Amino acid sequence: MDLGELGQLVVLFFVIIDPITSFAVFFVLTSDKTEAERLRTATLAVSVAAVLAYTVLLLGSFLLDMFSTSIDDLRVAGGIILLILGIQMALGMSYTGGENGGAQKSVQAIASIVATPFLSGPATITAIIISESDYGPLMTGLAVTIVLAFTAALFILSAKLNRFIHRTPVQIMSTVLGVITIAWGVNYIRTGIMAALGL
Repeated sequence: MDLGELGQLVVLFFVIIDPITSFAVFFVLTSDKTEAERLRTATLAVSVAAVLAYTVLLLGSFLLDMFSTSIDDLRVAGGIILLILGIQMALGMSYTGGENGGAQKSVQAIASIVATPFLSGPATITAIIISESDYGPLMTGLAVTIVLAFTAALFILSAKLNRFIHRTPVQIMSTVLGVITIAWGVNYIRTGIMAALGL
């Protein structure tokens, strides 16, 4: 196993899954919950995201055949998604879908919101299928597991971390990750188009 390639995949999925922003959303939506409820929400959210990610990892090729599409088509589509997501992050635009009433939401509803589209949204699904094709299922699965485990740790420790993580650092990190996400989007689109044109 190439540790350099694994490191690149971990960075890729860290940028796409974006545990920091997901943590901020999780914290806001669970602000009125008890520590036990936060733990249940965190466990459920990460579990749902993991099941979805591993399902795509195992059935990605089958899904491509079923919908009569190719990896290159998916690269371009994923690149567009990453561009939009990156612009939203870099400009500090809200993409929570107006969830200001999150305090009244059940544990299951909050977990669903956090699991998808935040943790395992379209960009993550696309990246998993492409990475599985380029690097294989083992390395891709390990990279996804590392990032999801880090995300789970952030969620579980959210009550304690709230004392140290304030809004400004989270906003700065989101902006930086947004620019990186835009760059990944451009790379996906360029690679997909060049491959489709045989360049």
